[in-house]
Amino acid sequence: MKSTAARCLALSIAVSAVLATAGCRSPGDSGVEDKASRRQGGVQVSPMAELRTVARTTEQADSAKVESTTIMGTTLSMTADGALAWVGGLKGTLTITYTGGRLADTMRQLGSTSMEARYLHDAYYARMSDKFAARAGGKHWIKYEYEALADFAGGSGAYLEDQMQNTTPNQSVKLLLASGDVRKVGEEKVRGVATTHYSGTVDVTDLEGRNANLGDDHLADVKRQLKQAGITTEKVDIWVDGRNLLVKKTEKAEMAIGAMSSTAYYSDYGTPVSALKPPAADTADFRDLVHQQSAG
Repeated sequence: MKSTAARCLALSIAVSAVLATAGCRSPGDSGVEDKASRRQGGVQVSPMAELRTVARTTEQADSAKVESTTIMGTTLSMTADGALAWVGGLKGTLTITYTGGRLADTMRQLGSTSMEARYLHDAYYARMSDKFAARAGGKHWIKYEYEALADFAGGSGAYLEDQMQNTTPNQSVKLLLASGDVRKVGEEKVRGVATTHYSGTVDVTDLEGRNANLGDDHLADVKRQLKQAGITTEKVDIWVDGRNLLVKKTEKAEMAIGAMSSTAYYSDYGTPVSALKPPAADTADFRDLVHQQSAG
């Protein structure tokens, strides 16, 4: 396997894992109140206040089943299905299927368009095909340490590291809070569940103006992540059930590599989640693979 293929493979798997449940890192609660509001029990409640409740409730739910679809221009399209837990660190297992794009072609050449992904507190593991293992010293699993991703592919690696360690359902809620631009669309059914639909747009150039009470560090965090992905604006929509839990989210943006769209469904909050570290004898570190192939 040529070094360029190894690099492409390493980056593609990392990107895919991130996008399976993509959502920016928690920016914290915003102190801004949207002008549009409703009355509840005689007290005015704004969409921003409602979303802060949703963010807390979803974060405290501990775990959920996840189904998602992601498209990144002509680079990648994929689906993911599994369960994730997020209290005390990210943990879970997803089945990721590459359905189109250049990276799907790369995976097909390596013998598989579907793989198992395991998230553990310190690293993410991807199980590759027998064909890949034959080219990687007989090892089927690739290990990506989160900290190591920051050193890979420059700024995009740092973005991947941040995303992979902060990928939970409530992150889309908090991204919407950071926008300071939230409106309640209305009541809608999602897969038979009664939900409230909220929508907003995150504008990187206007974050300061819309979040006067949001800490400078949090604002800088959000801006850095979006800029590293080449995003200037991102439209976020979420659907919340009667228990203040996220049921569905969509994100759309123009990235440096093309249009990005992501849709995820969340269910069975509190579901048991397990993810075991693969056998060391069957695991290769992606950094070693890249170095070995570069040297060759």
